[in-house]
Amino acid sequence: MVSEGMIREPLKPEAFDTIPLCGIVVRPVTPDERQMWDRLMSQYHYLGLKSLVGKSIRYVAEIQGRWLALLGWAASALKCQPRDTWIGWSQAIQWQRLHLIANNSRFLILPGIHIPNLASRVLSLNLRRLSRDWVHVYGHPVLIAETFVDTGRFTGACYKAANWLYLGQTSGYGKHASRYVHHGQSKAVFVRPLSKKALLKLRDPQPDPELIRKETSMRLSEKQASDLIEILKALPDPRCKRGVRHRNLSIIALSICAVICGCRGYAAIAQWTKNCSQKMLERLWCRKKDHRYIPPSEPTIRRQLQKIDAEKVDMAVSEWLGRLASGNAIGIDGKTLRGARRDDGTKVHLLSAFIHQQGITIAQKEVPAKSNEIPSAIPLLEPLDLKGKVVTADALHTQHNLARFLVQEKQADYCFTVKDNQSDLKEAIAYLGLNEGFPP
Repeated sequence: MVSEGMIREPLKPEAFDTIPLCGIVVRPVTPDERQMWDRLMSQYHYLGLKSLVGKSIRYVAEIQGRWLALLGWAASALKCQPRDTWIGWSQAIQWQRLHLIANNSRFLILPGIHIPNLASRVLSLNLRRLSRDWVHVYGHPVLIAETFVDTGRFTGACYKAANWLYLGQTSGYGKHASRYVHHGQSKAVFVRPLSKKALLKLRDPQPDPELIRKETSMRLSEKQASDLIEILKALPDPRCKRGVRHRNLSIIALSICAVICGCRGYAAIAQWTKNCSQKMLERLWCRKKDHRYIPPSEPTIRRQLQKIDAEKVDMAVSEWLGRLASGNAIGIDGKTLRGARRDDGTKVHLLSAFIHQQGITIAQKEVPAKSNEIPSAIPLLEPLDLKGKVVTADALHTQHNLARFLVQEKQADYCFTVKDNQSDLKEAIAYLGLNEGFPP
């Protein structure tokens, strides 16, 4: 084990030239080293150390057992305009995938260490293993690393040397308790993608389900909750009015929010509702007793969900999500569900319609076992308001019937993919003589 006295003992200047950078090792600290790591960071880092926010991993850079530098990774910033603009994601997508970004909240070269190019070398070594370590500890990868540099103290040269990207300056706000306060200390924003397809994975409207955060809570604004309640009012209540304590729309609204947060099963939904705040329960019209809002129990939720018309609820959810979303580009795409099979052993395949800009699914339909996506496209889009919007699809859906349906019945435009096996259509397009600037 490394002693603190050994760390504090300064190296002789002539020793710096003899330390090979290739011999440096960056690794997570062990549990029995954590206390010393925290003490050194609190003592020597200009910000000190209270704690690392959210999911975190502590690293040490060492050579032959001697500690050279300390690094601390934590949860990413909730809001950062330069970063969010660079990624190009919507608020909805950000809420789902913010956990795929890690923040280098602490980086300290220990006192007495003056090795040329040490900082950039340590950063590079750390990034090589960061995502792998994150998977081992938290079960999901890290796609992008971020950090904020106080330009009044540092230039960020080590991050530039390690091929980090400079995105701009923060606005000088910081989160204190439940609100943001202007502290006036603008910082430089640096990011580093950890894979070639990192940005594509963060922006993808239909991502790998394993990358989507399984949230345990959800925040709805008063307007969002009001829209949901308004839509659910039209759903009939299959129960007898006698003895009813919890509103039908309240039970369904809570269940919808719980499922969006990743709950699967009646018990999980009931547990999720118990953890809701009083403000959330109030906005979703829950029953009030003794000056407190009471969520429905698990048996109540189960009985009600078993009686309701699932198709009508699905249409209501689609309408609500459509109100939340904004944008004129709607895509249709199909995905086979992992681990889901029908009674006959065939896999479940869903065809979804989603808003490009926000990645919000506004409608979905199960494709029959002995069919494909083509016959399901028009029924999927039939209930949606597509006037003035652009519908995109892959080459499978480049069909006359779908094109006529969109233009003539829905008053929408379309953008379909044309492949080499559609030779007649390609020749017709070539005959039009469109230049390279098409589409505009």
